[in-house]
Amino acid sequence: MADLARRRVALIATPGSNPASITAKAATATIPIVFGVGEDPVKLGLVVSLARPGGNATGVNIFNVEVATKRLGLLHELLPKSVRIAVLVNPANTTSAEFTLRYIPEAARALGLQSLVLNASTSQQIDATFETLVSERVDTLFVAADAFFISRRVQFATLTARNRIPAAYADREIGEAGGLMSYGTDFTDMFRQVGVYVGRILKGEKPSDLPVDRRQNSRW
Repeated sequence: MADLARRRVALIATPGSNPASITAKAATATIPIVFGVGEDPVKLGLVVSLARPGGNATGVNIFNVEVATKRLGLLHELLPKSVRIAVLVNPANTTSAEFTLRYIPEAARALGLQSLVLNASTSQQIDATFETLVSERVDTLFVAADAFFISRRVQFATLTARNRIPAAYADREIGEAGGLMSYGTDFTDMFRQVGVYVGRILKGEKPSDLPVDRRQNSRW
């Protein structure tokens, strides 16, 4: 970001990344920034207010917390007698892992569920995860949003079916591959709206005049 600021680029877009958005804001107070974040941009220090950003940044807030906890709630509604839930994260994806572990175990407790946190960053570790799920007699599985997990969607579909473990995913691609259910943010829509704001700013509008677009678009 410091290099981009030195180059005086026309605009910096940071869709889908809280850390990149925060770093961009710290690097420049003059270059326009269009962000896409999953948490309140006011609390993140990106804007003064949602309606009137008041600085060089604006963008999209996609309600990651609400969507993720809703996914947990839907899984519990589907299996109301479940007691133990495993929460699987990829520690190599620090943004997703930290976000998931900050909110989901607490939301599970509110539903009366006992949560077990598991990590996997390789296909072998995913295999080992399911051995743990069976040995620990886990009732359901909550899989964090992660690109690597999407790439292993057939593995997830196969292992959950083989071991009879109901699982909820953030991404439709895993559900389409045979996973039980998915419910997550429509990132395509978020990226599109970031692009719309980028175009408007490059045509002359100011970030301070464009209210933060708050959208809870989700997809099954």
